[in-house]
Formats: sequence, structure tokens, C-alpha cells
Amino acid sequence: MNKRSIATVSLSGALDEKLRAIAAAGFDAVEIFENDLLSFNGRPRDVGQMCRDLGLSICAFQPFRDFEGMPEPQRTRNFARAERKFDLMQELQTDLMLICSNISPASLGGIDRAAADFHELGERAAARGLRVGYEALAWGLHVNDYRDAWEIVRRADHQSIGVILDSFHALAPSFPTMPIQSIPADKIFLVQLADAPKLGLDVLSWSRHFRCFPGQGDLPVAGFVEAVLATGYAGPLSLEIFNDQFRAGSAVRTATDGLRSLMLLEEQVGAAPAPLEPKARSRGVGFVEFALSEDKARELAALFGQLGFRKTGVHRSKDVERWSQGHIDLVINCEPDGFAHSHFVTHGPGVCAIAVDVEDAGRTMARAEALKALTFYQPVGPGELEIPAIRGVGGSLLYFLEEAGKNWDLDFEPLRGDASGDRLDAVDHISQSMPYDEMLSWLLFYTGILDLQRLPQMEIADPVGLVQSQALINGNQGLRVVLNGSSASRTLSARFIHEFFGSGVQHVAFSCRDIFATVAAMRARGADFLRIPDNYYDDIEAKYGLDAATMAALRDNQILYDREGDGEFFQVYTHAFDDRFFFEVVERRNYHGFGAANAAIRLAAQTRESRLLTMPKA
Repeated sequence: MNKRSIATVSLSGALDEKLRAIAAAGFDAVEIFENDLLSFNGRPRDVGQMCRDLGLSICAFQPFRDFEGMPEPQRTRNFARAERKFDLMQELQTDLMLICSNISPASLGGIDRAAADFHELGERAAARGLRVGYEALAWGLHVNDYRDAWEIVRRADHQSIGVILDSFHALAPSFPTMPIQSIPADKIFLVQLADAPKLGLDVLSWSRHFRCFPGQGDLPVAGFVEAVLATGYAGPLSLEIFNDQFRAGSAVRTATDGLRSLMLLEEQVGAAPAPLEPKARSRGVGFVEFALSEDKARELAALFGQLGFRKTGVHRSKDVERWSQGHIDLVINCEPDGFAHSHFVTHGPGVCAIAVDVEDAGRTMARAEALKALTFYQPVGPGELEIPAIRGVGGSLLYFLEEAGKNWDLDFEPLRGDASGDRLDAVDHISQSMPYDEMLSWLLFYTGILDLQRLPQMEIADPVGLVQSQALINGNQGLRVVLNGSSASRTLSARFIHEFFGSGVQHVAFSCRDIFATVAAMRARGADFLRIPDNYYDDIEAKYGLDAATMAALRDNQILYDREGDGEFFQVYTHAFDDRFFFEVVERRNYHGFGAANAAIRLAAQTRESRLLTMPKA
């Protein structure tokens, strides 16, 4: 079993805070980054004891820089400097030091020269029972390829000298990973792992600011690990992440994400010590629950009525209503006690829970718990169904329902109503807004627990900044989740977070088969929709050459349009409810996206409307 490790540089905070977060997440080992140790107000032996008290072994001390190939007198000085670091390592009680390839302009090239330096250092390390690992930096002056680093180690020919393999330094420059399999396992002293998004940056900037955990980026980390494990390597798999967001965020959350990413990677390469429950097939959204006050509940119920929903149930013991249309169930909860009320007190009116319909709720819960999701329990009344749940975005709940057997609607007294006017079919997608630095965390959460795959991330222009949008979708396209985050403080996404006092659902989209008939029926019931500028429709007419009748229907009903190949997409938006969340109605005709081309238009219209609402009256 490979130990799960992480480098302290990956987390925010002081060294002792980092170590506690790492241990609490469940890691076995840690790499001590030199700067963390230098800034710590304590001796190396204190750090070593702290790690042991927390149940952590120290798998490496790093980095030692600019060692090999230096001319005199720097060469002699480097060996003296290494001896001082060996003293420090013995206080820490770790036996491995990482040396990264030289970037000093004074360094001299030559594989044999470097090998001779490492052989001599190996002699000094062996005298103390220590080891030295050599890592090729992708921007090293003379050595920037792990294959050259291994050749230097091979020629050094010393039992205390080995190679350290880092997935980023191999994958970012697109080096082949097959040659790794030819390295003897006992000469691989440590394996470091990092993913990264594909960016057009120089490799140094890319590495220093945009690394992320495996599964959060675009590099083929699993293939790299498979090549490593093919050697028989049984040492630690250690995360080394340089990321500005991680270093500014919660150490506890980052450490938990890190362990979750390692567990998912182990599952992917077939190396998990305790196999996770397989992902259960998801089918769609079971229900969406809104927490509100009584006054706001009446307002939302009126809006639901305008959108064609009908009240189909009242809770047997609580102030909770079920509203339905097609395959959509919405819940209005204004109970004065319990989780929904706590959510309302914290966030105000909004979505407090989402239920996902899965093939096996028990299996899904077991997988979620193994991946460090926070489970949720609250007392239930006599005869009420206890639905398995975990904590989701912004402290909301994510319920897991099974279509067969017991169903959540057993808690409701059914009310009969005419369903002949149903025009909405299902929940098309749910969009959640969060701080930008949480997006990678929730990406890992959703894709790790559920059978969701990520689509390419989009960059959307808000009138006052950029919004990053990440869509996740399951195999049958019955479950779609969109994560939105923005570093700009005045975008609609950022303002929602501020006004909602945290992350949450900003909008819910419903699908229909005929958007023109659906909107007409909604308007007849009093519904009104977001106003779209005429300039937009002039552009659409010129761009797509739609017939006059279709263009008139789009303009009259404020419906937006997009086309991809032979696919067409229609979408319309309600006004924001209580200036917080809103609803979308879509019709898909062989179209699989989310109308990204229209997002900037919608954001501008919503921004304009919100400003009008907040303008002081004359």
C-alpha cells in the first residue's frame, strides 16, 4: 500500500496549522517544505515530534536547490550546506532530502560531473543513514527531463541516491511516461503528484500558480501513476501543489480535497487499499427544496402557480408544501424549526436542499462518506421517511433518493389536481454560485461522488467582470449541475454570494417541449420575464436568418436563441425572486450546451434590472 502524503507548501497557514489539517484529513505522511520550517517558531525536533503525535511520518524534507555541477568554491560550500541540512533532517527524523535540478547560471553542464557530485553526496548521506532524491525541474538549466535525472542517478551508482518523479514536471512538457517503467522500483525514492489546467503560459508560471489536485485539471495524471506502479514502486504518493487559491483558502478544506483526490486516483488506477463503493447511476433531480418565511412562501407559491405548478401535497406534520409539474417536484418549507429554518435564518429565502434520484442511495451514501463528505441527520416524526443526505454547497443538503421502494412523497398528504396543463417536463439544470476559489473543491466533490463528467470550463463576460462557469453532466443528461465563480467582486455571481451570505443555488432551469406555447400559458397566468434588448434580436436575425414568424415570437416573449450545428436552443428567464434566485425555461432541439453565447446578454439584462430596482425613487 502506498502511503498518502502531501507537501506542506500545498496548504495555507502556519506549519502547525497545516500539520493539524493534514492529519485531520487522514493523510499518512507529509513532506516538510523548507520555507515552512524556517518560518516556524520552534526547533526541527519540535516539528518532528508534532508530526509523530499527529500520526504523520515525514517522507521528505525539501527542497535543496542549486547543488550539482557547481564550480569551486560554490561546490565545496554546497557540500557543507548539505551537511547542515542533514543535521536538520536527523532532528526531524526523516531520511529523505529532495534536490531539484540546478537553475543557477553558474552551474556547469555534464551528466558525469553531476553524477560524481551525487556519488560523493551519497557517501555523506549513507554515513548518517540518510537518502537523497534527485528531481528534474521542467525549467532546469541543464536537466529538465526526468529521463536525464534518472541517467545521472544511474551513473552516480549509490544506494543512497535515487530519483524523484513529479507528474507535473513530466506531463506539462509532454514527456512520454512509458520510460518510467524501466526505472528500478528501489531507485524511485518518492513520487509527487499534481494536475493542472491547460494554459498557454511558460512552464514556470504555470507550475508556481496553477497546479491543482489530480482530477481537477487536464493532465493525464492517471497514466503517469500507472507507469510508476508498473515498476513495483510501493513508496508514498505525495501531493505537491503550488496554487494561489489553495494558499489563500481553508487549510482544512484543501487537505480534505487533497485526500479525496488521492482516493479517486487510486480507484482510477486500481490501487485503492480499500475499494470505494462504485458510483451509482444517477437519473435526475428528485426535488428542489426552498426555505422561506411564511410571507415569502406565499409569494413563491404565487410564482410557482404562474409557471404552471400546482400544489400536490402538504406535509403530514410540518408547514411544508409540495408543488409539481411534469417530472418536477418543488418543496416550499417555512417550518419554524429544523434544518430549513436554520438555513433561512442564515441565508434568507433560497434553495436549502436538492435531492438526486440515484440507482442505489445506500451505495451512494457509503461512497460519499468514504470520500470525507459530511453526513447529515435530523430527527424525523412518526412514520416519516429518513432520507440519506450529505452537506453540499454553502451548507445546503444533498439528498439521495431511490425511484423504487420507499419514496419521499410518503411524508405528504396528496392533493389531487388537474395535470392536463403540464408543459414543463423536468429540471434541466441547477446553477450554483460560489467564491471562485471554491470551484475546484466542489468540482471534485460532485465528480467524485456522482457519475458526473465535466465539460470544458467557460469564461462568461459579466458587465463588471468575468465569471468562470463549469458544467457537469451525467451519462443520460438527466442531471446537470453548473458551478459559477468570479474573482471580481461586483459580478452577479459575486453579488449573489454577498446577498445570500454564502454559496448556493442561484437559478433552476426547467425543460419543456414547446417553449412558445409554454411561455404563452405562463403569461396567461400572469408570469413576466426578463427584458432582453432589441439589439440582441437584430443580431440573431442577421446571424441565423430565422423566419419572420420565429423572430417575432422570440422578440414578443423575450426568448433567447442559440444554434450549434443542427441543434437549436431556446431559453427565457424569470425576474429574480426577492433579488436573489431566478428560474429559466429551456427547450432543447438536439442541443447539448447551456446557451453560453447568450450568457453575457442575460447577465447584462439582469444587472440593469437589479440597478433599476435599487435606484432611489424621485
